[in-house]
Amino acid sequence: MDKLVDSDRAPNPIDRHVGLRIRMRRKELGISQERLAESIGLTFQQVQKYERAANRVSASKLWEMSRALNTTIAYFYEGLSDTPEPAGSNLPRETVQDFLMTPEGLELASSFPRITHGRVRRKILDLVRVMSEDTEA
Repeated sequence: MDKLVDSDRAPNPIDRHVGLRIRMRRKELGISQERLAESIGLTFQQVQKYERAANRVSASKLWEMSRALNTTIAYFYEGLSDTPEPAGSNLPRETVQDFLMTPEGLELASSFPRITHGRVRRKILDLVRVMSEDTEA
């Protein structure tokens, strides 16, 4: 019975995805949680809860956020799929989302696509792979 209660407390993967996309867009635009909250009539703590998926975002607030963040509502659902793992990854979606919720993960995810040379991107990926293997040993 306790397992049922615990699973009810875990954030829904869709809510986690939407929260992550809110945070990514906010950071991309350089907007603070306080400024976003003020623009949609909330406290910054509520924005924090949305970003961490501690609370679900209502349809009306998602619409207001899309306007405040100058994007479409569909943006918040981009990348969401029925598959439990992102393509090319052997990490569960939750682990990837947890990583992207960190400041380093978010910065890496927003900076990496700006590297225009494919060979440079491949070398960086190779470096990260080798470094992660070293930490596992």
